[in-house]
Amino acid sequence: MTIDTEEMEIKAVLEAVRKGHHDKDAAAIGAQYTPDAVIFDLAPPLAHMADVSGLAAWLDTWEGPVGLEERDLTIEVSGGLAFCHGLSKVSATTKIDGQRAQWWQRKTVCLRRTEGAWKIVHEHASVPFYMDGSYRAAIDLEP
Repeated sequence: MTIDTEEMEIKAVLEAVRKGHHDKDAAAIGAQYTPDAVIFDLAPPLAHMADVSGLAAWLDTWEGPVGLEERDLTIEVSGGLAFCHGLSKVSATTKIDGQRAQWWQRKTVCLRRTEGAWKIVHEHASVPFYMDGSYRAAIDLEP
């Protein structure tokens, strides 16, 4: 298999995650992860395993689709492992008060070829925060 083919397959996994967010389909998103995938994302706890029911509950806090826009994505493939990093813009409308929320986050995704298919085994998302003592998330940053 060529690197180009592997990169296309990995991009298809990431696209399935994006589409799952847009469609608010937690099961479709969860299908892209291995059962033992470790996730470091924005919400507590510090680390957790892929959790379709928790993801479904989070998706349900938004009105309409949850948008994901990837930018500056780099994919490195070595054998049966792949490492991706870039920026991801999340955008959605809150159910509580109809406010539009959006932020850019840093994203790292690691995949492993398992039974002939690429699956996410690790994901890390972070938002920088201001180092001025306020600890405010810097959701106003743009690339």
